[in-house]
Amino acid sequence: MAREFKIPAFYRSSLITTIKRDRQSRDSRKSDLSASEINLGSVKIKLARHFGFCFGVENAIEIAYRAVDENPGKRVFLLSEMIHNPHVNSDLRARGIQFLQDTQGTELVPLSELSSQDVVIVPAFGTTVEIFEQLEKMGIDYRKYNTTCPFVEKVWRRGAELGKKGFSIIIHGKERHEETRATFSHISLESPSLVIREMSEAEKLKSYLLDELTTEQFLSFFKGRYSRGFNPEQDLDRIGVVNQTTMLATETQAISDVLKEAMRLKFGEENLAFHFADTRDTLCYATSENQRATKALTQTGGDIALVVGGYNSSNTSHLVELCETKIPTYYIKDHQELISKTEIRHLDLVSGEVVVTNNWLPSDRRPLEVLVTAGASCPDMLVECVVGRVAELTGVSSELEEFSSTYLS
Repeated sequence: MAREFKIPAFYRSSLITTIKRDRQSRDSRKSDLSASEINLGSVKIKLARHFGFCFGVENAIEIAYRAVDENPGKRVFLLSEMIHNPHVNSDLRARGIQFLQDTQGTELVPLSELSSQDVVIVPAFGTTVEIFEQLEKMGIDYRKYNTTCPFVEKVWRRGAELGKKGFSIIIHGKERHEETRATFSHISLESPSLVIREMSEAEKLKSYLLDELTTEQFLSFFKGRYSRGFNPEQDLDRIGVVNQTTMLATETQAISDVLKEAMRLKFGEENLAFHFADTRDTLCYATSENQRATKALTQTGGDIALVVGGYNSSNTSHLVELCETKIPTYYIKDHQELISKTEIRHLDLVSGEVVVTNNWLPSDRRPLEVLVTAGASCPDMLVECVVGRVAELTGVSSELEEFSSTYLS
């Protein structure tokens, strides 16, 4: 039986959480990726099989709230955002927790202002070796409320194992993301390391491996993303690939394949195993499940898709990318972004800006089919609010109430 975490009840949803639990009880192996349907007559809402809070997120939230409860009168700090969801972080602030850094690593409260009497919570993304060392020198016990996701720590261990075997590590991730900064810091202790964000950069690395770029060109292109003392002429003879756990699984695999092919061309098939570590995928199980469920959801067809999550959430952005290939998709942080029948406020991934789009809700299609999924840091209650807002805008609120009453009875 899956562990039940103690998180505030207001993060749960009477309808959405129950639907997810019912699916789990009927399919404990999680092999059925078919969507869950909320049929409201003229409107049908399809929910992805997997979405929302994962093990690591619920564990982090439980520990954070416990830290507040166990330390009345003490100052409690988070190294950065607990997770990438504005509602969760806002509630933690309301309970008195202060943030030491923003998501980009910019200092909000200097570590020098802390004392050994203060409480520090390590977020689910983990943090750098340097910060761990600073806290230890200050006499602050960071281990007591360390919420680092076990799947992130698994990547650190995998990178360390490869480093000890003589491999340099290529990290597929977003270089400014908290998790990637932490992973880079930990892995660099054992191995020369390099961060690449996307396929175009993998192709650039391949060009260098095949002597199509000079060392100077390589160092200029990847400036700021390789470990101290990195020598591409020596450190790229043997490589392995790991990733930020929330990246798109298919992209990580494609990047790994490109680099593997480069090493095959450079050193020959007979020497490939020595020069390229065929790593197991280090994507976390929840990210993988959510991505597979989102693909299955889009294959059912629909009129529009709503993806719910914080606008700085990496794993949510990749769900949006998957949906956008099949259906008009809107990335929203909550139900308040559904302004009216005609206007929706959402994040445009291409521009990186929050925009308002008109005529988003089809008025001439009935039954209207709306696909809904959410990132791993999104509470079920936010998804329920989105479903309720869709019902309100399409005039089927009473049908949703009837559905919920019947389903929950």
